[in-house]
Amino acid sequence: MSIHAQNCKMNNHTGKDETKPCCMIKKKQNGIYTAQHNAKLLKEAETWMKSGAWRNGYFRADPHMSVNAVEFYQQYKKNPDQWKVLFNWLKNTNLYAISKGKHPIEGTSLVASVEDSENGALEKRQSESHRKRIDFQFTVKGTERFGIIEHLSSSPLKPYDEKKDVIHYKYDKEKALFFDSTPDKFFIFFPGDWHIAKVMNDTQDQNIRVIVIKVDYKE
Repeated sequence: MSIHAQNCKMNNHTGKDETKPCCMIKKKQNGIYTAQHNAKLLKEAETWMKSGAWRNGYFRADPHMSVNAVEFYQQYKKNPDQWKVLFNWLKNTNLYAISKGKHPIEGTSLVASVEDSENGALEKRQSESHRKRIDFQFTVKGTERFGIIEHLSSSPLKPYDEKKDVIHYKYDKEKALFFDSTPDKFFIFFPGDWHIAKVMNDTQDQNIRVIVIKVDYKE
């Protein structure tokens, strides 16, 4: 099920059991981790996501079970041009050979950031969320661990920085959920997904190549 249901055993998008390293939750957590929606809309969004109507020919990876299906569904409908271009770029780009750095996606305002980086200790990683942009993140090589923090037990460290479109949080580590990102899944962090990136995981190699594309969030 999705984070809506606070259960991470079943992959909401494939129906397969995912009790494996991609899901690092040690115990079931109660709380709010993402924007909440009614059951009817959630079912409609999940059906849309499973249909692959968003793919635009892209089959390299699937949405991770943590992706908020309703937010994805609604944002795609409100802003189809950017999402179509995003998946088309992923489909047609050699993500292993492309140089690291920022790559403007032709004909759009989108920029793909190619990062050759390294995971680090949780204590050195900041939690964050964004209001104007959606974080699309895909791990091309290696394993990146993400944290998603619980809302009710978190509080802003500083006021929202409008120029940088970011806000950081003080959070309860015991209530945070952790997921490992591998090349068969992509993550999407909407404004309601308060997250931590590049957290050290249990693998021996912490080196990663990550694609980050920021998509406009439409109210």
